[in-house]
Amino acid sequence: MNQNLHTKYPAIADLARKAKRRIPHFAWEYLDSGTGIEDCMLRNRAAFSDILLTPQFMQGAFEPDTSTSLFGVGYALPFGVAPIGLTGLMWPGAEKILARAAAQHQIPYGLSTVATEAPETIGPLTNGMGWFQLYPPRLTELRQDLLKCAKDSGFTTLMVTADVPVGSRRERQTRAGVTVPPKIGLRTLFHAALRPQWTLATLRYGQPAFRGLEKYIDGKDMQHMNAYMGKALGGSLDWDYLKTVRDEWDGPILLKGILDANQAQQAVAAGLDGVIVSNHGGRQFDGAPAALHSLPEIKAAVGDQISVLYDSGVRTGLDIIRALALGADFVLLGRPFMYGVAALGDAGGTHAIEILGEDLKNNMIQLGCRNLGELTARLTQRD
Repeated sequence: MNQNLHTKYPAIADLARKAKRRIPHFAWEYLDSGTGIEDCMLRNRAAFSDILLTPQFMQGAFEPDTSTSLFGVGYALPFGVAPIGLTGLMWPGAEKILARAAAQHQIPYGLSTVATEAPETIGPLTNGMGWFQLYPPRLTELRQDLLKCAKDSGFTTLMVTADVPVGSRRERQTRAGVTVPPKIGLRTLFHAALRPQWTLATLRYGQPAFRGLEKYIDGKDMQHMNAYMGKALGGSLDWDYLKTVRDEWDGPILLKGILDANQAQQAVAAGLDGVIVSNHGGRQFDGAPAALHSLPEIKAAVGDQISVLYDSGVRTGLDIIRALALGADFVLLGRPFMYGVAALGDAGGTHAIEILGEDLKNNMIQLGCRNLGELTARLTQRD
């Protein structure tokens, strides 16, 4: 543990503030923004504050056990790195930094279809901790090749994203001049010049690109890439599609972006291994409920038939505890890890994991919980 970093940046919020000062405005807006007037993002955060737990003291000295397992794989902590698109825009080489940190700390790392590194590059770095996120391709050949590439690269678990039927408006990003893929213009260059650390690192590493998709594209410039992605990805997911994916992938499959208990039950019927309760971090539909509010109902609907994971709005170890107490088997976080890498570069992934892990353990001791299974009993019942 780097004590100097923990003194300067003891919380994820500290990393976020540092990241905002270190990366260009357009990169920050891509990372931090939601959609609409961002009510959904606010609901996600407010929902955590509403969940209270009652400590039980007089437990003596103990070291809490934070380990858990999913699909036959043991993890040292009950949380992992959620998939994030266009990661290299926030910091060059971010996927490599986070994959190595996740492997070191024995937690899963999720690589997005639209990440800025290819599965062949990241898979070997994960040491068996790699999960691959699929934005469902319309083209059968593309889907089959992506799945084969992910499997051959060592990814063990597949996450199929349901909650992006179409790209959202993300007005903050529009105002900041964010485009996907990124375009270089005078405004972009101006903002980059104001953040020399990011600019120099990006010049050394190379402009962000969707390297996992490049081999499928006729032409490597941004316009070709944008046109191809619009044609090839998204808008095709339904239950028949998922059944086909189930036939093509011989490992665990999670359906990401579920907020409805009936759809969670349909996932059971479709032979999936789990659902991820999520509203995409408030980035897709501003009228969605706080994902945390949907978690207990979904867990009650599926019980132990499949795993229930949680994602959206998590910023602290206490937030992770709250989600676990409400029924989640595991928790994924996206922005906190990117705040870490954007703030600290190579040290950011490990530092973010240590912040969350130490906060998790400290609060388990505060609650008098020796293991994760005891958390639910600490929930405070309110009228």
